[in-house]
Amino acid sequence: MTSVAPDSLGYTIEVADVISETPDASSLIFDVPKALVEKFTYRPGQFLTVRIPSERTGSVARCYSLASSPTTDERLKVTVKRTAGGYGSNWLCDNITAGDSLHVLPPSGTFTPHDLNGDFQLFAAGSGITPVMSILKTVLASAAGSVALYYANRDRESIIFDSELADLAKKYPDRLTIEHRIESETGLPTPGSLTQFADNHFDSNVFVCGPAPFMALVKETLTSIGYDRHHIHIEEFRSLDGDPFAPIKVVVTDEDTESSTVEVTLDGDTHTLPWPADATLIDVMVSAGIDAPYSCREGECGSCACTLVEGTVDPGNTDALDPDDVADGYILGCQAKPTSPNLKIEF
Repeated sequence: MTSVAPDSLGYTIEVADVISETPDASSLIFDVPKALVEKFTYRPGQFLTVRIPSERTGSVARCYSLASSPTTDERLKVTVKRTAGGYGSNWLCDNITAGDSLHVLPPSGTFTPHDLNGDFQLFAAGSGITPVMSILKTVLASAAGSVALYYANRDRESIIFDSELADLAKKYPDRLTIEHRIESETGLPTPGSLTQFADNHFDSNVFVCGPAPFMALVKETLTSIGYDRHHIHIEEFRSLDGDPFAPIKVVVTDEDTESSTVEVTLDGDTHTLPWPADATLIDVMVSAGIDAPYSCREGECGSCACTLVEGTVDPGNTDALDPDDVADGYILGCQAKPTSPNLKIEF
């Protein structure tokens, strides 16, 4: 089944299977129709934004990482772990079965390697393993570098993909190293354990996903021992308050004297567009029929991060950007509004 809801953006696709990974985590396997295969092409580490029914608001939107690999897996897979008080995760785990359908936006996200070559240092805690697993499998299958995974969990029962990781370690004994950090046995991750794991691998590509304190600890530890902050990629998700599935329409008239002009470069193509002062860049691009990258439209996920090459903007909410990224000229397309007559932006 596939359709475009008349009152929303996105697509309705069928759940082919539901796999129990741990007592509180399940994977949803999606059957993407042939007509949508290109639209749902993804890179390792990206995620899906899912529309979940809600009796109070009609629906809520949540982002879930793809645990599948575009290289090794025929079907898309997201893994959902229950969180205390988490409406979206509990609803999916309690209600979705094989044959059901969900309304989703195409894969998006910037937590993905630009190049699969070289060595990788991967750090995950709890359900943070999901996008990291996608990267790990893709690198092992598509490149020749080594992969080292530091994986923290509350206890052995909580290890998502435990048997799959063990199988991969046997298949790639010379390329894959896994260090499990089990809180019930050795305590929480420490700067000492992270340093011992990561020392002398300063040229590696680093990807980190998990609870905020874990990610902050990893980044602080690695930068303190000499890692380049630009090589450390952090992923985190926040609950979305708005509706990224709501239709977008920006109308520019000849009387719109406050409209700026922007040159946007995306996937090698440059588009010149009028940009009204009260519209965001993503709204302008989507209204013009451009397949712009976005997922939350709230400045929370970072999918629409881009570089302001020329001109000035009101940046809006930039919570998804690291202060260093802001200093390097990054903005969020779903938040930025123009404050100069001419702008150039690159995705």
